[in-house]
Amino acid sequence: MKIHFIAIGGSAMHNLALALHQKGYQITGSDDTIHDPSKSRLEAKGLLPEIFGWFPEKITKDLDAVILGMHAKIDNPELLKAQELGVKIYSYPEFLYEQSKHKTRVVIGGSHGKTTITSMILHVLNYHDREVDYMVGAQLEGFETMVHLTEENDFIVLEGDEYLSSPIDRRPKFHLYKPNIALLSGIAWDHINVFPTFENYVEQFQIFADSLTNGGIMVYNEADENVNNVVEKATSSIKKYPYDTPEHFVDNGITYLNTFEGDLPLEVFGNHNLQNIAGAKWICQHMGIDEEDFYEAIMSFKGASKRLEKIAQGDTTTIFKDFAHSPSKVKATTSAVKVQFKNRKLIACLELHTYSSLNADFLTEYKNALDQADEAVVFYSPHAVKIKQLEEVTEEQIAEAFQRDDLIIYTNPEQFKEYLFSKNLDKSTVLLMSSGNYGGLDFEEIKTLVRA
Repeated sequence: MKIHFIAIGGSAMHNLALALHQKGYQITGSDDTIHDPSKSRLEAKGLLPEIFGWFPEKITKDLDAVILGMHAKIDNPELLKAQELGVKIYSYPEFLYEQSKHKTRVVIGGSHGKTTITSMILHVLNYHDREVDYMVGAQLEGFETMVHLTEENDFIVLEGDEYLSSPIDRRPKFHLYKPNIALLSGIAWDHINVFPTFENYVEQFQIFADSLTNGGIMVYNEADENVNNVVEKATSSIKKYPYDTPEHFVDNGITYLNTFEGDLPLEVFGNHNLQNIAGAKWICQHMGIDEEDFYEAIMSFKGASKRLEKIAQGDTTTIFKDFAHSPSKVKATTSAVKVQFKNRKLIACLELHTYSSLNADFLTEYKNALDQADEAVVFYSPHAVKIKQLEEVTEEQIAEAFQRDDLIIYTNPEQFKEYLFSKNLDKSTVLLMSSGNYGGLDFEEIKTLVRA
C-alpha cells in the first residue's frame, strides 16, 4: 500500500509511519516543521521529508490512503487536494482500527493512568515473550517504537485517548476502536478547550463504554465514582471486572505488594500506580497471563517515560520529573511522593502549560491539589497564555485557585531556575510536574543539584 502522512512529524504520527514502513508499506509524508526525536528517527528510515512545507503535488490518485494528523489545519493544501481527488482520508485512530478490525482489540481508557497501564501490560507481555500489536503514548524501555503492527498477531493493545481524532473528525480517538476488552482507570475533567463542561466530558466515556463489542469485557476502577456511574449505565451486553487499591506497605522508601507469592518489592509507588497494577493484572489475565507470571514480571516495571521518572538520586535527595498537569494527576502524584518519602521535605513544582490549566475558569479545579507538599511552587508563562490566545491569568487568580497561603508563584524562567538552584535539598524530594520545560529548564543540569 502507498500511504501519505499529512503532519508526519507528530509523536503518534511518526511512530505509525515507522510501523507501516516496517510492515512493508510505501510511506511518504509532509510537515511544516519536525523536531527530534521524530526527525532523526524518520531520517534513519529514509522517511524524513526532503523539504519542510505542504506540497499538494504529493497527493495523487495512486495513493491508497492519506493519514491526517491533528497538527494540520482544515485548509491544509494537501488535505484540500486529497478531498478534491477523492483519495481515502483516515484519522490516526481510524487507520489503527482498519489495521486491527480482525484482531482482539484491548483499549485502555481514562483521564489518567492510561499510558502507565498500557506500558505495564506491554512490559508483562514482553517479559514473557508474548507477541502483540500495540500503540502506546510513551517510548518504552525495550520497545523500538510506540506503534507495532503485524498481520499475524492475535491481540492489539491500544492506549485510548479521549482527545479529538483529526481536524476534520471531531470524535474522540477512543470512540473509533470498538474494543473487545476495555479498561477505564478514572474520569476527571480535562481538555476544557474541547469539552467545555464536566458533563460533556463524562459523556465521551459513556460513549466509549457503550462502544464495546457485545460480550466484551470491561475492567474498571471501582474507587472512582464517575467510572462506576459510567460502567453501570453501559448499554452493551458486557462482563464487568472491578479493581481497587491492592494491599501493600511501604518500608524504607520501597513499596511492597501483598500477594499469595509473598511481599513483592516494586519499582513504582503511589496508590494510583497500585491501582494501575491491579487493572493491568486483570487485562493480562484476560490475555492469557496467569497471576503468578504477572507478579514475576511487574516487579521489574520501572514506569513509563515521563511518568514519575527519577532523574537524580543521592543519599538524602531524590528528584522526580512527571508529566502530571491536570488537577487529579497533580494531586495523586504529589500525595504518592509524600507517602513514599514521608520523612523528607517535599518540594512540588507545577508548571501550568496546557490550554485547560491556563484557563481562568478551569483554575479552580486545582483547589488543594498541592496540599501534600511541604513547599509548593507554581510556574506559568504569560507568553504561553498569549500564544494560546487565552485571557490573561493573574498571580492572584492562581493563588486563590490553589487555596494555599504560602504558594510560591513564578512567571520568569530565570527566577524559577534561580530558586531551584539556591535551595538546600538535603533530606528533600523534588517533584517537577509539567508537560513543558518551565520556559527552557535543562533537566540534565538539574541532576547537578544532587550530591552522590
